[in-house]
Amino acid sequence: MDFLIEYGMFLAKAVTIVVAVVAVIIVIVASGMKNKTDKGELKLTDLTDELKQLKHDLKQELLSKKQWKAYEKQLKADEKAQEKQESTLSKVYVLDFKGSIDANEVASLREEITAILTIAEEGDQVLVNVESGGGMVHGYGLASSQLDRLRQANIPFTVCIDKVAASGGYMMACVANKIVAAPFAIVGSIGVVAQLPNFSKLLKKHDIEYEQHTAGDFKRTLTVFGENTDEGRKKFQEELEETHVLFKQFVSQYRPELEIAKVATGEHWYGQQAKELGLVDEISTSDDVVLNLVKDHQVFKLKYQTKKKLADKIAHGASLSVTSMLNKLAERRAV
Repeated sequence: MDFLIEYGMFLAKAVTIVVAVVAVIIVIVASGMKNKTDKGELKLTDLTDELKQLKHDLKQELLSKKQWKAYEKQLKADEKAQEKQESTLSKVYVLDFKGSIDANEVASLREEITAILTIAEEGDQVLVNVESGGGMVHGYGLASSQLDRLRQANIPFTVCIDKVAASGGYMMACVANKIVAAPFAIVGSIGVVAQLPNFSKLLKKHDIEYEQHTAGDFKRTLTVFGENTDEGRKKFQEELEETHVLFKQFVSQYRPELEIAKVATGEHWYGQQAKELGLVDEISTSDDVVLNLVKDHQVFKLKYQTKKKLADKIAHGASLSVTSMLNKLAERRAV
């Protein structure tokens, strides 16, 4: 037992030294890279080719030797015909947008849209998989504007909603020429919400004074720490209503057939209900949409990825190493 305790102490000291050394290295590397601009790269994946390979592998496993030989023979004949046809096939570019509250993913989206506008030819189209429950107005407003660049360039595009496109997510979806939703996808929530706590009574209870100075009657309407006034609440509500009006106008601009007063109540609906209301055009999953497109298009997934900094890689590796060592120590001590 004494040996185990001594060994554990030694291991703990070793871990401490390793962590200290790694921390110093990270600080040095981070300092050297501070002024470097983060650069990303575009990754293009041939989904048509991937699906063909998947079919090929499954056939090889499922068919008998005789069937497999016949299939390969037919496949070679088909490939020659397809090679001639591929040069004339239009392309479909697939993008994924999984949005957070502040829609920071728009940084990658703008790079992807720019890339498509650079290479797209007549007949090409875009498929965007949107997944978001909404968030900040300015973030999703910019994301919607990025998608509108496709419409301005007359590039047809479809938005697929497999899980949720509500509020800001629907703001993005409505820009599309066509919206496809899964049967139980959450759609809609055309409304505006804002909420914040107020600690003024708690501060008073503890004799803490809070001061706020502004220039302009409505530089601040509601505050977290100060006493809110009826005038401030009224102005805040007016601002919410104004934003809601802009939201409704935006949706109506792209989907004029909608009975906007009926769907802009802040409610959300499931895919089938949303189709009946005109919020979406078709019920399907993004997987089935892609499977249909590969029949007569070349389908590519486009993804803009930011390169990880060396400091981040070192920190991640160090974290894994330390975690592993501590787990081993815990296991030994438990014996």
